[in-house]
Amino acid sequence: KTTLRNAIAQNRIAHGYIFSGQRGTGKTTTARIVALCLNCEKGPTDRPCGVCASCVEIAAGGAVDVIEIDAASNRGINEMRELRENVRYQPARDRYKIFIIDEAHQITNEAFNALLKTIEEPPEWAVFILCTTESHKIPATIASRCQHFSFRSVDFNDLIARMREICGKEGVEADD
Repeated sequence: KTTLRNAIAQNRIAHGYIFSGQRGTGKTTTARIVALCLNCEKGPTDRPCGVCASCVEIAAGGAVDVIEIDAASNRGINEMRELRENVRYQPARDRYKIFIIDEAHQITNEAFNALLKTIEEPPEWAVFILCTTESHKIPATIASRCQHFSFRSVDFNDLIARMREICGKEGVEADD
């Protein structure tokens, strides 16, 4: 979180990220938050306003310039060629066109090869965020051109403490 926040605050945005870790660690959620930070009208900022048109649309999942792709069902070369064509066009309204590719490890080798050229030489407005539970399946040619962030589970006791705090603030009674 701190590394991403500092990079955004200093306007040192990479064109490719890999978010890896086990299920439920917040990879896709973090990718959406990065999209908010990059495309907020006050941004790029490490503290998006949450009220501008961009923030509202991204939070609702309906932003034209934030494209989420489930690679589990869109893993082939044709889908990557379509994505490559889509990258060429500038964002409709926002600063960046952000491609969040979930389950990226399921992309076929041929599809990764089709994506490689775009990740090697992306247009200035394109940002790719590959979310995966199996980072070792991302080809080295792709991984070497991305910043890699490994996500891990929150300690169970920390999770209980945070839930206790939230329940207290919300006036909800719950046992541990």
